[in-house]
Amino acid sequence: MSQSSERAVRLPADLHARPAGLLSRTAAGFEAKVTFATLAKEVDARSVLSVMALGAREGSEVTVRATGRDAQAAVERLSAMLEVITPIEPAAPAQSEDSPAPALD
Repeated sequence: MSQSSERAVRLPADLHARPAGLLSRTAAGFEAKVTFATLAKEVDARSVLSVMALGAREGSEVTVRATGRDAQAAVERLSAMLEVITPIEPAAPAQSEDSPAPALD
């Protein structure tokens, strides 16, 4: 008999490209079929493009569902990863060629 497990997580930040890639690679390491779901849609967790297309924003609830031999482990690991997503850090402003280099005291 196939195991199944699910857990809902409230996102601390938007689900952007970097964590989507990490989540997809992690999901691919499990035998279980894993999905992420919001109220609007459910996607295959192994597809980085699908995970990004989920459009999950800070404060939204994402449900991790898995079915298969290692379903419980998959849900636990991926839920833990979703709980610690950090916001995108703004890029440092580009330094113009006219600006002097900072001192290296």
